[in-house]
Amino acid sequence: MISGQFNHQGELVFEIALVAADETDWPVQVILDTGFTDWLLINNEDAVNLGWLQKRKLR
Repeated sequence: MISGQFNHQGELVFEIALVAADETDWPVQVILDTGFTDWLLINNEDAVNLGWLQKRKLR
């Protein structure tokens, strides 16, 4: 079971673990997005630190 709390803006916040390329867990706070479209947005620096590859849009 996942437990969370509402922040001051009324958003549901809870913790998940991102798994780095070396299989270590990075716990992060996330906001529930009821319009989830199968995409995870993360800044480039964090993606590099996790050892994840970047998917680039082809023209």
